[in-house]
Amino acid sequence: MKIAVAGASGRAGSCITAELSRRGHTVTAIARNPEKIATLPGVTARKGDVLDQAGLAALWAGHDAAVSSVHFLASDPLKLIGAARDSKVGRYLVVGGAGSLEVAPGVRLVTTPNFPAQYKAEAEKGAAFLDLLGQEKELNWTFLSPSALFVEGERTGKFRLGTDQLLSDSDGKSWISFPDFAVALVDEIERPSHLRKRFTVGY
Repeated sequence: MKIAVAGASGRAGSCITAELSRRGHTVTAIARNPEKIATLPGVTARKGDVLDQAGLAALWAGHDAAVSSVHFLASDPLKLIGAARDSKVGRYLVVGGAGSLEVAPGVRLVTTPNFPAQYKAEAEKGAAFLDLLGQEKELNWTFLSPSALFVEGERTGKFRLGTDQLLSDSDGKSWISFPDFAVALVDEIERPSHLRKRFTVGY
């Protein structure tokens, strides 16, 4: 398939780009500084700005799917959603955050007392992004939330999927590596099972 990835030089975006390349897809890897994008089979680096809705729509046009892997505070969800809609791309997938996941019925992680203050604004904006997607009538979207800890690590291919609830392991730790998150996202592109939904991945 032809997949476009915005934010392809970031930690999650670079792993998603590498996973798509590994599986033989044709990738347009987009970043403000395309020279930071790794040279990989099937990957074309392009310069793009996620705040430029028209420019991003032009870069995404003609692809089977577009992925946005960008910090919520450094982007505008209305422009990203607008670019996806304007591009007529088949699917739009968002690298989400854990803050909007529930730790109890109706209670989002970001609202809990121990949520780290330095991540709160980013998490709140990610939750708002998900809420906007939920109101979207045209776009075929998917929002993939990582676990509470989104970290460097190995590609194991062994993880669990969930829906709106935070996943934790038997020790109460909630975590996922960037490479395994990428595996889950590319699996979803290849075998769609969360259309117009949010899901989550964790160990």
